[in-house]
Amino acid sequence: MNSDKLKAWVQASRPPFFIATLIPLTTGAVIAGKQGSFTVLPFALVLVASFLVHFATNIANDYFDHLQGTDAGDSIGGSRVLQDGKITVSELRTAIILLYIIAAIIGLGLTWSIKLWAILPLMAIAAFSSLFYVAPPIRYGYHGLGELFVGVNMGPVMLLGSSWVLLGRVDWTALPVSIPIGLMVSLILYYQSIPDIDTDEQVGKHTLAARLGKKKALQGLWVYWIIIYLSIAALIVCGQLSPLAWLTFLTSPLLIRLWLLTRSVKDWPDLDRHGKYIRIFYFINGLIIIFSL
Repeated sequence: MNSDKLKAWVQASRPPFFIATLIPLTTGAVIAGKQGSFTVLPFALVLVASFLVHFATNIANDYFDHLQGTDAGDSIGGSRVLQDGKITVSELRTAIILLYIIAAIIGLGLTWSIKLWAILPLMAIAAFSSLFYVAPPIRYGYHGLGELFVGVNMGPVMLLGSSWVLLGRVDWTALPVSIPIGLMVSLILYYQSIPDIDTDEQVGKHTLAARLGKKKALQGLWVYWIIIYLSIAALIVCGQLSPLAWLTFLTSPLLIRLWLLTRSVKDWPDLDRHGKYIRIFYFINGLIIIFSL
């Protein structure tokens, strides 16, 4: 594989978004570790399998959106590797199949080795949500349900699943901690869909942002931010996070900066390049939550 092709695959994987997988899995591991149940190899296998599924999800979105014409024309969605001719449709299809197979082998092998058969339904939910975000016939992302499914899967499902593998049981006390994490991942997806409102509507992709319309979609950012901060504050008051978590409010300048940018932008798709502020917001707050456990 030459360097250009390697760069194309890295582009297709969308590395900045892998923090959405790293934070909940690490949080689950920390919760298990506090109870004396952290083992390196099982956690490493969980990480590898989950990152493979995340990679597969990203390129599956590219693949199915391309087939349905969603990323054509003026759309800025996806990694653009197909539109730019850097990777072929057949190459992407093969990679999707291989990634899911390898992830399944690792997941089933880990399940068999620790005899944790009860976790299989959770794995099935994760696999279903990964593939059918934009894949027909379900395409739940086309019906305004993307934020809900992504928030649940990359919040409660990942966090509880990670701690479950390490503890050998479900620790339901960890569920509240997963809520702000899931909300922040949901926010990443929500923001990323805002610049594509016009093009999504043209092809019948009714994301939550598209359903709200431009004005209300931007107002929705404030709803997200308020709920996220309130959920973290509630965890502190209830004693599930240490007072260190109050540092989360130091991330508010990032949101203020982003809001000012959304108010000044003239070309709507330009909002896409400011998505880094949401990812930084998530990464910093994710670390704050982890160190506050």
